[in-house]
Amino acid sequence: MEVDQQPIRILVVTSVEAERDAVLRGLQDDNRFTLLVGGVGPASAAASTAAVLATNSYDLVICAGICGGFIGQAGVGSVVVASEIICADLGAETADGFSDVDQLGFGSSRVAIDKELATKVTEAIQSKGLPVKMGQVLTLSTVTGTAETAAALAKRMPDAAAEAMEGYGVAIAAQQRGVPVLEIRTVSNAIGPRDKSAWRIKDALVALEQASAGLREVL
Repeated sequence: MEVDQQPIRILVVTSVEAERDAVLRGLQDDNRFTLLVGGVGPASAAASTAAVLATNSYDLVICAGICGGFIGQAGVGSVVVASEIICADLGAETADGFSDVDQLGFGSSRVAIDKELATKVTEAIQSKGLPVKMGQVLTLSTVTGTAETAAALAKRMPDAAAEAMEGYGVAIAAQQRGVPVLEIRTVSNAIGPRDKSAWRIKDALVALEQASAGLREVL
């Protein structure tokens, strides 16, 4: 994939150093990619991404890292490539339940993804032998921590595969600069009660490294 016969420039944003290091191992010093540790949460991720995009030119922005997977949608150790990035808690509580900003008429909680590009990335990751699916990735400032909250969120967002904390912030910063965005997540735990003994962070980071190797080959 080239732009004006020149290699594309890709900004990859992670929230923490461990995610960055896993991506770097997978990319194997491919100089088309710039890595940014953008911080935890949508605000920090948006500010960090916007600051870089204001002073540098990129052809694609990728939010990458580990995540929680919805039971029955994305298992631990699997990869989720976002089909859509959604800020799931941006809105208002009403007598009839949660209303997002789209329903309120204040903007949009959703950022569209280039489906053709996401499909190519999904196929490249699958070629590495990793379980992978395309699905909605939710961004929340407060991640889910109870079975009740997980069930309510899954009911409200039935097509969601995963949740994390930064994708929407990265996506909005990219969108405002007119740069396409992807989000790639590897699942470290099932969404629900916070049972740290069941988390598989190392496995998710290994999957992130392997998925990043697939990125290098397809972009």
